[in-house]
Amino acid sequence: MKRWPALTAAALLLAGASGCGGSGNAADRGSGDSHSALRVFAAASLTATFTELADVYEQENPGTTVELNFAGSSDLVSQIQEGAPADVIATADEPNMTRLTDEDLLAEAPQVFVTNSLTIAVAPGNPLGISGLSDLAAEDITTVVCAVQVPCGTASAQLLDRAGVEVSPVSEENAVTGVLSKVATGQADAGLVYTTDAAAEGSGVQAVDLPESASVLNRYPISALQAAADPEAAAEFVDFILADSARGVFDEAGFGVP
Repeated sequence: MKRWPALTAAALLLAGASGCGGSGNAADRGSGDSHSALRVFAAASLTATFTELADVYEQENPGTTVELNFAGSSDLVSQIQEGAPADVIATADEPNMTRLTDEDLLAEAPQVFVTNSLTIAVAPGNPLGISGLSDLAAEDITTVVCAVQVPCGTASAQLLDRAGVEVSPVSEENAVTGVLSKVATGQADAGLVYTTDAAAEGSGVQAVDLPESASVLNRYPISALQAAADPEAAAEFVDFILADSARGVFDEAGFGVP
């Protein structure tokens, strides 16, 4: 299978796992010596949760390997539009998913499964005393944001505009993970990232609470694709993500309920 540039996690097959409530059909497809691969494209901010859930799905469906491709939502959509093989896509906003809907590339109407909001990521201990969006306008504060064409960038622009704050970022990244990395490695003093990504980074960064971010929520939709190699398996994975059992993983990571 051709590897696309953003492919960051694949082939997490857990041999010998027994079914524990997953789809019987998927398990039947994986019986014997054969196995199937389910190609899931997901927004970069879903890396931790989808990696964990892919492990669970494979345990519940022996013989199925979940191949995960994480990147900025706009990049994922462009890859699919250019013919990248994929079975399921989950984006960090609805406008990017609409691009696929408009081209009739989805097998079903997208369903929103989580929401997310922004926070300011700073160095541990917040040595510069950054307390809100207005601080990011200071000339001595180096700030990094997502590019406006990706969901976290669109949300950042809306949040800053509503607050009346003008920021001159030193870098605009194609995924929220790029913003987080620059703050965590000291290449920037602050970055606008999702609350879930700041939490997942652990002690590498500190999050500055932004109460106003509740007014700019990103809604994450998921859908199977028309070109899915196994439409039934793709639909089953979507149902798995929408199920209450997956909700606990998203809650723990800090995602909101749509």
